[in-house]
Amino acid sequence: MRQYNGYIFDLDGTLYLGQQAIEGAVETVNKLMEDGKKAVFLTNKTIESRSYIMKKLNNLGIQAVPEQMISPVVTTLKVLREQFNSKKVYVIGEAVFKEELEQEGIPFAASPEETDVVILSWDRNFHYQHIEFAYRAVKHGAVVMATNPDRTCPMPGGDVPDCGSMIGALEGATGKKIDMVMGKPSKHMIGTALAVLDLKATQCLMIGDRLETDIYMGNQSRVDTALVLSGTATEEDAAASPYKPTYIISSVNELI
Repeated sequence: MRQYNGYIFDLDGTLYLGQQAIEGAVETVNKLMEDGKKAVFLTNKTIESRSYIMKKLNNLGIQAVPEQMISPVVTTLKVLREQFNSKKVYVIGEAVFKEELEQEGIPFAASPEETDVVILSWDRNFHYQHIEFAYRAVKHGAVVMATNPDRTCPMPGGDVPDCGSMIGALEGATGKKIDMVMGKPSKHMIGTALAVLDLKATQCLMIGDRLETDIYMGNQSRVDTALVLSGTATEEDAAASPYKPTYIISSVNELI
């Protein structure tokens, strides 16, 4: 494997599972940064704040700083400001995600009729009233954006349903696809990562455990990709998938 100037790391299933670092991950990331390589950390998870994730990495031993943290919150705020400035939103998501939007001054809608944008994110308290409100908002012309399309999230005890479940519920009710995705594998996420790294796509490597998000996103943007087998995907999955990684490695410790 050749060396790159920039490394774009997925988190869950790539650097850690739950609260446990994957063997060799801490040493690998720190060694790359000590050698002058640039790194950013991408997550589609919206049930944890960026500051929490940074502290988590720090506690594991990875010397990450706030500027390296890229989540759907970053891209969602960017798109809201650029395309839906001052528009009212309805958010299906947990308190930590809503708080990050509120802190940035995003106005929330009180009714479906005044909703301009429906935002779908992972919500472990998802219920019928959520889908009813969103359904009615869409019927009144609201645009729908999702933080991420992941069907499941890897956890120490096994995969659990993720934002894809919320997307499926709303698409099933409305009979139409959502309008845009903010996190992986969207162009918004990879574009933000490359901008933070201040590098060209050909100078970077995307490392992740999901073929349909991490690998697909890298391939679409001409960023080389490394599929790690420490999370969700297997070699059999890779062989059957249309999204082919540049490399397949057992874990991130093979990067060096």
